[in-house]
Amino acid sequence: MPRFDQPEFSRRTFLSEVGKGMLVATAGSVAPAALGLSPAAAAAPETLGFGALEPLVCLMQETPAERLLPALVQRLKSGTSLKQLTAAAALANARTFGGEDYIGFHTMMALAPAYHMAKELPTDRQALPLLKVLYRNSSRIQALGGRKNEVLRPVAPNSTVGAATDEFALREAIRRRDTAAAEAIFARSARNSPRDAFNELLPAVRDQLDVHRVVLPYRAWDLLDIVGTEHAHTMLRQSVRFCLKAEPIRRPEWKEPEVVLSRVMEQHRLMDRAAGARAGDDAWVLRLSETIFKSTPADSAAAVAEALGEGFAPDVVGEALSLAANQLVLRDPGRRPQHEDVGKPAGSVHGDSVGVHACDTANAWRNMARVANARNTFACLIMGAYQVARDRTIMGVDLATLEPLPSTYHLARVTATDPKALLAEAEEAIRGNLQGRATAVAHRYGLLGLPPRPMFDLLLRYAISEDGNLHAEKYYRTVSEEYASTRPAYRWRQVVALARVTASEFGRPAPGYDEAKRLLGV
Repeated sequence: MPRFDQPEFSRRTFLSEVGKGMLVATAGSVAPAALGLSPAAAAAPETLGFGALEPLVCLMQETPAERLLPALVQRLKSGTSLKQLTAAAALANARTFGGEDYIGFHTMMALAPAYHMAKELPTDRQALPLLKVLYRNSSRIQALGGRKNEVLRPVAPNSTVGAATDEFALREAIRRRDTAAAEAIFARSARNSPRDAFNELLPAVRDQLDVHRVVLPYRAWDLLDIVGTEHAHTMLRQSVRFCLKAEPIRRPEWKEPEVVLSRVMEQHRLMDRAAGARAGDDAWVLRLSETIFKSTPADSAAAVAEALGEGFAPDVVGEALSLAANQLVLRDPGRRPQHEDVGKPAGSVHGDSVGVHACDTANAWRNMARVANARNTFACLIMGAYQVARDRTIMGVDLATLEPLPSTYHLARVTATDPKALLAEAEEAIRGNLQGRATAVAHRYGLLGLPPRPMFDLLLRYAISEDGNLHAEKYYRTVSEEYASTRPAYRWRQVVALARVTASEFGRPAPGYDEAKRLLGV
């Protein structure tokens, strides 16, 4: 099990080890306490406890936001690591909100991205992205009453916890809105291993194709490399609570994805087979991406199922899924005047825009497919394709009919070839909220084959300094991950989309950012 005082246990190593079953042994001796499960003879405590991290967790929950950053910077100077701060914040967030508060779970989903962003910065600035998110975290905890209103409590001893269940038992308990049964079923799964719990959670996650319902479990899973696998139940349990709270708004039309999934899984014999390893060439990936993007949701799902049935590797299919979602950012017409809001003016595409949501969702489906069992791997990618195709028309206009950015007009006006000149033009476009020009400059920079790191550094700077309406960190991390796992022929499209979103969000500084800079002396 990774510890804070050992060399970092990388996310890729962690995901690899999950597939080998390592976590079953890891969680064994600590699982009951980590789950908040007490022996039957003992009285259940009233609050979850987090061992050595508990004092830091309490500090996160009990300190007013205006006093938090000085306290945390002092902790950093005294030897507390960024990893420890991230872990404590994640546990404080989970215990307080339990996946039931909109701002709360968005903050949780920003924690791992902020931690990864820190690694891309010079040493003296590494705390900046994390302090920004921790300020948001404590502000929301205090706004909701601090510790007195904690959502997650220990799971009471229950004779049904160890009972055998089918793979849909958790989903059915959630559909009945039976909180006690859902909690007991999930606690039983988590006692076996984090991976068992994750796989049992996925049918409930895909029961309603809502962006937050999909992204939340992946971001909670991603945090396990930071908080430790002994806290897997606490982190993943937030998705159970989210699903329970969302259940009352079930709509009849939400049944179609499940019907489509069952049909195509059976048709292409995906119920009980291993994933294939065929690698499509560039043209194949592009064709599948365009099919996903332009087809009906059912046909998009069927196309992915067919590819998986033909033995194409899930990660190759995932590339096509990600590229299809990327088109929604590049074609998004922007927020309509009647939907403008504080921090989200007409024409903006940052925050909860259809494009950003689509990319974050596709990224979550793709990453969850990497750690799920074979059946859930197929289901994740099929539902990811269905959701991207559905979201293409969610604004009342078919985005496939719109010209993607950068437009011919904008491309014709970017002629520089010097990397410094292009980076200066990109920054000027960002600071002017010029979305089209920002994409054109980023596109030309990539077309010339210039070093990617300086462009990422520019976009990273504004992902940290700007508020982003709760999505800046998450979307930056989505683009970084997709860039790293997409073939060279198409990966730069992700950067072009990020340039557009960055230009959209500029001008709304993140609360706590200036104070963090002052405290760090940067």
